[in-house]
Amino acid sequence: MFDIGFSEMVVIAVVALVVLGPERLPKVARTAGHLLGRLQRYVNDVKSDINREMQLDELKKLQAQVEDSARSMERSITTEMQSAEASLNQVADSVAETPKATVDDAVASLSAMTAPAVPTAPPEAAASPAPAEPSPVAKA
Repeated sequence: MFDIGFSEMVVIAVVALVVLGPERLPKVARTAGHLLGRLQRYVNDVKSDINREMQLDELKKLQAQVEDSARSMERSITTEMQSAEASLNQVADSVAETPKATVDDAVASLSAMTAPAVPTAPPEAAASPAPAEPSPVAKA
């Protein structure tokens, strides 16, 4: 803290011994030691409080960054989910419409197949064979 060497401490001790005397010097030295100890603890407490506040500020900044990242991730996932849902809905709609048209076509073709056929000749004529006529090529 203070840049005091050993020789300077000896000079201070000699001056204190002369000024205070041998009777009061131990009591004053003990009181000065207690005061210096309290001063050091107070300085250390202030330093640790400042460090804690700085770390708390850093943690708050980090927390804000993480929250911002989480929000942006949530937004991007939501937009991706919405676009995927829209794509799936389009596919589902097209699939739903395709079978409906196919079913309508199948119903129309089935009704055409099952409709009674209109006969061209009466059934009796179709049952008896027609008399065979000789061909003109065979006469010649």
